[in-house]
Amino acid sequence: MKPAASISLDLDNLWSYLKTQGAPGWESFPSYLDLVVPRILDLLARCDQRITFFVVGQDATIESNRAALKSIADAGHEIANHSFMHEPWLHLYDRERLHQEIGDAEKMITAVTGQTPRGFRGPGFSTSPLVREVLAERGYDYDASLFPSALGPVARLFFFLNSTLSAEEKERRKGLYGKFSDAFGSLSPFTWENGLIELPVTTMPLLRLPVHTTYLMFLAQKSEALARAYWNTAVTLCRLRSVAPSLLLHPTDFLDVTDVPQMSFFPGMKLAAEKKIALVEHTVRSLQRHWQTGTMSDHAAAATRCPGACATLSTQHA
Repeated sequence: MKPAASISLDLDNLWSYLKTQGAPGWESFPSYLDLVVPRILDLLARCDQRITFFVVGQDATIESNRAALKSIADAGHEIANHSFMHEPWLHLYDRERLHQEIGDAEKMITAVTGQTPRGFRGPGFSTSPLVREVLAERGYDYDASLFPSALGPVARLFFFLNSTLSAEEKERRKGLYGKFSDAFGSLSPFTWENGLIELPVTTMPLLRLPVHTTYLMFLAQKSEALARAYWNTAVTLCRLRSVAPSLLLHPTDFLDVTDVPQMSFFPGMKLAAEKKIALVEHTVRSLQRHWQTGTMSDHAAAATRCPGACATLSTQHA
C-alpha cells in the first residue's frame, strides 16, 4: 500500500492579498472566488482528487461568495479554517482575541459549507505556542502552519521590496513566511504535547527549498522545463528520504494577470493560466503515482495509525 500524502489549498481571496500588500481597496473585499473556484474544482475532478481547502471566515460573510464556497464542500472536499481576517501577525494576538478570530471563522464557515473545520493554518504561516493552545482548547485535530524552509526571510524581503507598506506595517508583518531557523524543523507529521497533530508544508528534503506550486509558477515564468525538473527533483528526494509530501496550492496557481490585473505584483502572474493549470495537474498526478494522496485529515489519520511516524514534540518552534 502506498504511504499517505496530502494536498491543500489556501483559499486566499483578492482582498487578502491586497491587504497583506498594503494596497488600497481591500476594505471593500473584492473577490475572484466565482472565477477561480470552478477552475480549481474542474482540475481536481479531472484528477479524481479530494483535497483540503483552508477558507477565510470573512469570505463566508459575503453573500456573493457563498455559492462558490458551498460548491467546494458539495464536491466532497475537506473545509478547514484559515482565520477570519487573514492577518499574518496572528502570533501577536492574545488568547481572547485568538478564540474570537478562530471561533468567528468556524461559525461562518460551518454555516455556509455545512462542515465544521477540524484543521487550521495560520495566514502567512503565522503561528505560536499560544495559537496551538487555543486550537487544542477548541478541539482541533491538526494544525498546518509550519513552513520548514530556509527561504522564508528571502521571500519576506522580496515581498517588502515590492510593497508600499509603512515601517509600522512592516514591523507587524516581520514574522511573515517564518524565520531561517524554521528550516531545521521536521518535514514529517508530529504531535504536540497537547495532542494537536502538526502537518508541516513540505519543502525539498536536504535543501529545504520551497516546493509549493506558487514557487513553481515563479520558476515556470522563467522556464517551464526548469519548474518541472525542480518538482521532479523534489519528488525523488521525498521518496529517497521517506517524506510523504503535503503539497500546498493557492488560487493564484489558476489565475494570471489578465484575470486579475490588481495582482500584477505577485510572482508568476505573467504566466498564462492555462500553463499554470497544466503544471498543477503535473504535480498532482505525480503525487498520485507514488503516494496515497488525500486530504489533510486523511494524512493526519494515517500518521497517527503508523507507529513511530508521529513523534511527540513539545519545544519545536516554541
